[in-house]
Amino acid sequence: MPGQQRRGGGSGSAEGGGSRRDSRREGGRGNAPVEKTPHLERVVTINRVAKVVKGGRRFSFTALVVVGDGDGTVGVGYGKAKEVPAAIAKGVEEAKKHFFRVPMIASTIPHTVQGEDAAGVVLLKPASPGTGVIAGGPVRAVLECAGIHDVLSRSLGSSNPINVVHATVAALKSLNRPEEIAAKRGLPIEDVAPAAMLRARAAAAGAGG
Repeated sequence: MPGQQRRGGGSGSAEGGGSRRDSRREGGRGNAPVEKTPHLERVVTINRVAKVVKGGRRFSFTALVVVGDGDGTVGVGYGKAKEVPAAIAKGVEEAKKHFFRVPMIASTIPHTVQGEDAAGVVLLKPASPGTGVIAGGPVRAVLECAGIHDVLSRSLGSSNPINVVHATVAALKSLNRPEEIAAKRGLPIEDVAPAAMLRARAAAAGAGG
């Protein structure tokens, strides 16, 4: 009988512990609800940095973050802090301060472009619908946050993620819309824009009408 009481008590305590675990799981500090944001955030790389001082070495972390709305706006930020979450948060805030618009035609870019930054060189080419993002990790992060879903890319220079990301940003910033090129040349847009873009625009106009 005493043994049964102990087993029963043990079972009761287990149930109590289970309820406590469930409550911790639902509202505990480690699982607090994350604030939702309308932007897409991609952490490209995290590095640990050591600073040598008189008493030894002090470690901190740096985070390269890409933030975009998935609809033509994107930015890149670099944050540094003693903890990884703080470094990411600083990188996100820095990226939001450097937002810029990316010219797009449907889900791809208007024309072939090459961007360079430091030792990084990135080549971007338009692609037909359904191709997808053919790119490596750093380039893919920037393109997906910008909302580009069909593109071909190739890295021709350094493989350092920081250089690759900044080269991709340089390429996107150097893009021109066909309307701008047509205005500079004094030509109608039909003489400047590719046939695929004109067909995509016609299809979009038909669907909207």
